Amino acid sequence: MSITPAGGDLTAPIPAVDLDVEDHDLDVTAATVLDDADDNVTDITKAKRANRREARRTQRSRVRMSGTERREQLLDVGRKLFAEKGFEAVSVEEIASKANVSKPVVYEHFGGKEGLYAVVVDREMNHLLGSISDALTGENPRALLEQAGLALFDYIDEYPDGFRILVRDTPTTQTHGTFASLIVDVAAQVEHLLAAEFAAHKMDKKLAKMYSQMLVGMVALTGQWWLDVKKPKKEEVVAHMVNLAWNGLAHIEPKPKLTTR
Repeated sequence: MSITPAGGDLTAPIPAVDLDVEDHDLDVTAATVLDDADDNVTDITKAKRANRREARRTQRSRVRMSGTERREQLLDVGRKLFAEKGFEAVSVEEIASKANVSKPVVYEHFGGKEGLYAVVVDREMNHLLGSISDALTGENPRALLEQAGLALFDYIDEYPDGFRILVRDTPTTQTHGTFASLIVDVAAQVEHLLAAEFAAHKMDKKLAKMYSQMLVGMVALTGQWWLDVKKPKKEEVVAHMVNLAWNGLAHIEPKPKLTTR
């Protein structure tokens, strides 16, 4: 089907169609499109530059840290994560991410999550046991009991993350650093002191091992409870524990007070 201009004259010029668009309107539209494109390119460029700067800063921070510093950083990060989530819930990826390093760095320093955890636990155990040993300066059993209790509660108060790590569930392959081994190690610190007192009172010294476990277990479990509630004050809690241990249920003091503080 053909279209024939008006009058049937194929040679007649076709009338121009007025689109009612000014030339300067076209120019403005084109300019706007180009400006938007330039803005997009500029934003992308700025983002890329910002990413490169951040990457350079990260790289510089890694380079500046010595091997010893990096190891301590990883221990600090791991300590916080283990206290917050427990061993099983923490991954090497999370440790590396928090420390702003790659996973191989964690493996290089500790061989994996287990190695890092073991170092953290050993440090906390040594710190706690050292604090209790240093505190045992009393000249009588009651003073020693008070000092041992206060040393534990001072540690819980000042290093709650460390105590949380010690009382949390530990890897099944780890025998050292568990809550049970903590009680055994602390009990060993006071066993010989109890044995001397038992001998002085003509009691069987072999019972000292059992009594030391009882006393330390009571203190440690009470400390685990107090870690979350923090009431009453630690001095008052220890006074009541000593009251129970020293006087026995038949001679509970209504308002026990410490004799060493």
